[in-house]
Parts: sequence; structure tokens; C-alpha cells
Amino acid sequence: MDSAGQDINLNSPNKGLLSDSMTDVPVDTGVAARTPAVEGLTEAEEEELRAELTKVEEEIVTLRQVLAAKERHCGELKRRLGLSTLGGLKQNLSRSWHDVQVSSAYVKTSEKLGEWNEKVTQSDLYKKTQETLSQAGQKTSAALSTVGSAISRKLGDMRNSATFKSFEDRVGTIKSKVVGDRENGSDSLPSSAGSGDKPLSDPAPF
Repeated sequence: MDSAGQDINLNSPNKGLLSDSMTDVPVDTGVAARTPAVEGLTEAEEEELRAELTKVEEEIVTLRQVLAAKERHCGELKRRLGLSTLGGLKQNLSRSWHDVQVSSAYVKTSEKLGEWNEKVTQSDLYKKTQETLSQAGQKTSAALSTVGSAISRKLGDMRNSATFKSFEDRVGTIKSKVVGDRENGSDSLPSSAGSGDKPLSDPAPF
């Protein structure tokens, strides 16, 4: 029979005997003993710390209850004074922002950012980049100015060209004719009305 299937009956003559595979298994004799939470602490020190922890937790609960009661009382006072919730929120935000500004972390961060900014602006790479951008801006302005001058010069050349002058003369001639015809038409209205008094001649016989 295999060793794993040995008789485990308490009345068996083999009781108390272990197989060869089980005799080499180490037995942890410290399982039943209480292990301290932190190495180096005695049981008395651990008990003292646990009692202090319990006391602190109870104090925290008491303080939370007191704080909640104070907040309710504060809200009641604000309600009776007519202070709105929005105004209180603004006041709290303003106070919080002021506290942030005067905090050591904010001051140190501002000083650090100022130092970084100074280092960046004084670096050779920043100066070269700034000079490059300045030169590019100047070149762009010069190019736009050149394009504008070229366009103005081209328009001037077109106005002085013979084709443009001929077109301008034709427009002026057409305008003069239109104005003259209007003036002549208005002057001839009375004569046309006068000629209406004369009898019309009979049409010529066929």
C-alpha cells in the first residue's frame, strides 16, 4: 500500500507513525506565540501604544462632533445676519487664496520660477532665438514693404500707360455726351411743347 493511504485510525497499531515524506517537514513552533506588530517592541510597549492609539481616535471623533456643531452654529448666525452662501464662499475663496500666497510653498515656488526665468532669459540659446526672431520679423516687414511699393509702382505705371489713358479719355467722352444730351433734352422741352400748337399737316395722298 502507498504511504499516502496509510491507516489513520486511532486504534490502529501504526498510529503516531509518520511516513518518510512527512518526517522532514519543519514544524513552526512560534505559530502559537504572539508576534509583536513591530520588531524591537516589547509586549508592554505594544499595549501602551495601542492604548494611546485608541485614545487619539476617540479624541478625533470628539473633535469632529464639536466641529460639526460649530459649523451648524456658524450657519445659523450667518442666516440670522442675512449673509448669503455665495458671499461666504467668495470670502472663503479669497481667504484661501491669500493663505496660499503667503504660504512658504507658494513663496518658494515663485522664487524658483523667477530664478528659472532669469536663467532662461540670460542663456545663450534664448538670446540667439530672440535675435533670430527679431531678424525674421525685420525681414518680413521689409518684404511686405517691398511688395507694397512694387504694387504702388505698378498701379502708377498702369495709370500712365497709353492704354489706360485711352480708356480714361473714352470714359470722359461718354460721360460728356451723356451729360450734354441730358442738358439739350431739358432745353428742348419748351420748343417741343410750342410746336404742338401748330396744326399737323395732312399726310400726303397716295
